[in-house]
Amino acid sequence: MSSEHVERRLAAILAADVAGSCRLIGIDEEGTLARLKALRKTLFDPKIIDHHGRIVKNTGDGALVEFGSVVDAVRCAIEIQRDMAEQNIDVPQVKRIEFRIGIHVGDIIIEDDDIFGDGVNIAVRLEGIAEPGGVSISDDAHRQVRGKVESTLEDMGSQSLKNIAEPMRAWRVRIGPSSSPATKPPTETAQPLALPDKPSIAVLPFTNMSGDPEQDYFADGMVEEIITALSHFRQLFVIARNSSFTYKGRAVDVKQIGRELGVRYVLEGSVRKSANRVRITGQLVDTATGAHLWADRFDGGLSDIFDLQDQVTESVVGAIAPAVEKAEIERARRKPTESLDAYALYLRGLAAFYRFGNRQANEEALRLFNSAIELDPDFASAYGRAASCYVIARNNGWFSGTPNEIAEVTRLAQRAVELGKDDAMALAASGFALVIVARDLEVGAALIDRALVLNSNLAEAWNFGGWVKIWLGEPETALERFARAMRLSPLGPWVAGMRGGTAVAHFFLGRNDEAASWAAMALQDNPDVPFGLRIAAASNAMAGRPEQAHKAMARLRQLNPALRISTLKDVAGPYRRAEDLSRLEEALRRAGLPE
Repeated sequence: MSSEHVERRLAAILAADVAGSCRLIGIDEEGTLARLKALRKTLFDPKIIDHHGRIVKNTGDGALVEFGSVVDAVRCAIEIQRDMAEQNIDVPQVKRIEFRIGIHVGDIIIEDDDIFGDGVNIAVRLEGIAEPGGVSISDDAHRQVRGKVESTLEDMGSQSLKNIAEPMRAWRVRIGPSSSPATKPPTETAQPLALPDKPSIAVLPFTNMSGDPEQDYFADGMVEEIITALSHFRQLFVIARNSSFTYKGRAVDVKQIGRELGVRYVLEGSVRKSANRVRITGQLVDTATGAHLWADRFDGGLSDIFDLQDQVTESVVGAIAPAVEKAEIERARRKPTESLDAYALYLRGLAAFYRFGNRQANEEALRLFNSAIELDPDFASAYGRAASCYVIARNNGWFSGTPNEIAEVTRLAQRAVELGKDDAMALAASGFALVIVARDLEVGAALIDRALVLNSNLAEAWNFGGWVKIWLGEPETALERFARAMRLSPLGPWVAGMRGGTAVAHFFLGRNDEAASWAAMALQDNPDVPFGLRIAAASNAMAGRPEQAHKAMARLRQLNPALRISTLKDVAGPYRRAEDLSRLEEALRRAGLPE
């Protein structure tokens, strides 16, 4: 590079690119390129000129623009993204052209009308971490625009940018709808609503694709049922029906709804009727990224419409709460450690907690739940989950059961109950901990039953309730509870426990073949689950299959060499009826467990 052509100056750089351009071109090359050309001519280039920018280069699906003022650059980006969102309202999601924009202010090198240097590289990398339809800016840019643009600026924390040596702090520009009447949100405010601390969700009116007005009532009724059912999950912030239904009959972008209602997740769906059958589809969308987190469809007959409504509501709600939890855990994992709040610590704790058979992960989960409690001493679910860590330890034989440990579990459980009187999750978790660790069967059972009254769609509570019914000597009721749990959460983290409990219930009903079959399913994902191995050994021994029984027993004793008939009551659960424990002891004796 010869020095006579080189010039340096401080400038604001805007890098723009089309999100998913390869996919769009793959779907419709000519149409996409024609639409991009038209957008450049009618929207992108005029906005650049209006805000005193200079287009340095146009690539096929992006551009690099130089501004003398970073305030001009950010205002220009906001207007481009707002206008793009308006243009996309009636365009199907799969065909939408959405820009990502990154902005940095820094030193650039100009040579032959082209620009180079870190100032350019950082802007390009910030564009790479922006959401489709979004704008990311550097900390240097943020310092200069703070208070000078109408949009909210959200801290994205420290970001590792590709090919940039040091991590950099970045900011997200929250782009609210413009104040024109056509796009004014139902809240009558031009500012995007701040997201609440809890994961937030709006259930939109389902689209009636039947051409049959009768199906409108059915679809609306189902959406109302889903809203009501989701509102029983205390960890969710659910938008009321009145706000959700303002979108009925409108073609809207979920990202726009996310901004207008202040929600991170949107559930949308459709109802289609043909003859006497109806098909319902539903999908859960992350409003920040437009990503689909869950989707399913349900087919049923119209003979009993209310039954179908209940079935769909139960299936949708059973799938959505865990899908949101999973998405939130992933979000917490991406958060920089220094900016973790109590809720993010709790979510990281959950991720570790769900690795049930891993002792180090369980200890890490307990540490994270306790850290969440330190930051927020009124966090009911964190107390409940901390108590649950001791349940996992006890079930795996890692718990010494000292009076101090039992007292600590009781303290955590009681605090969860005091703080979470209407929090089904906190009540169920603390109730189960009191049953397993403190051996307080009656009090624990009552708390789990209360949780089920508060939220009849909480799979975990049905699972805990099933085990409690086994220990109370009511295996038939236990089977019903496990069936309900598995229907609500067929793929959730507790499924091994649900299957294992089903096996135990069959064992006590004298159905040893069914018990052995369910025990094998309980061990599918993790062949070392102690309760699964116990019931596999017991049921196979009683079904006359000594080889399978001895194999399961051998593995069980490898995992817990101290296990004996005399110590079985410490790990098998607090059986109220002596004859149930005796029956289990006799079966395990036949399987080879020493006295």
